[in-house]
Amino acid sequence: MKHLKSYVLRSGRMSNLQKRAYEELSAIYCVDFRQEQLDPASIFPPEHYTKIILEIGFGMGIATAETAARNPDTGFICTEVFKAGVGKLLSEIEQLELENIVIIQKDAYDVVFYMVPDNLLDGVHIFFPDPWPKKKHHKRRLIQPDFLTLLSSKMKSGGYLYLVTDWEDYAYSILESVDAIPGLTNPNDGFAVPSRWRPQTRYEKKAVEKGRPIFEIRCLKR
Repeated sequence: MKHLKSYVLRSGRMSNLQKRAYEELSAIYCVDFRQEQLDPASIFPPEHYTKIILEIGFGMGIATAETAARNPDTGFICTEVFKAGVGKLLSEIEQLELENIVIIQKDAYDVVFYMVPDNLLDGVHIFFPDPWPKKKHHKRRLIQPDFLTLLSSKMKSGGYLYLVTDWEDYAYSILESVDAIPGLTNPNDGFAVPSRWRPQTRYEKKAVEKGRPIFEIRCLKR
């Protein structure tokens, strides 16, 4: 399967807190990318984690850490390519004393393709993926039919895929793509109502302040 990167790595500054957390905690909470499948029992003891959620592109990770803190019986596999975000989430893990998060600093497509076993995931969270607003860049958007098909193969029967965006044309494109995947079904007949349990991200707060509507899509694996 051909894959165009859905991100551009920029040289961003890390705060002293993020640097310290990255240097001291990466070895504990980060999993190296490898072209081989993860053994879930090696990262999440089965007696403690009854569910496994994949979160793609967690940004600064504050909402991710809050969700994990509220769900201590769930293991979270979290992917992000930006070092500053990884450092920030590591600092949140330390502050909240979380034990149910592992981080893989790598392109989500590669992580899903190589590392996630089939029929493993109880849920997938993709909140505010890069919208690539210019039409000539739409081919770089992460949420494409091929990627949704791949994600579906990694989800358990009855598992859910939860996507959120503030770009209207991207939201409708995602809806179309979901409808085209035989393994996925949308029980909401369109967009879903907002989930009360999902913390608002920093990016989302800015979008709301600018008056942009938020679109939520939740679908299930048949």
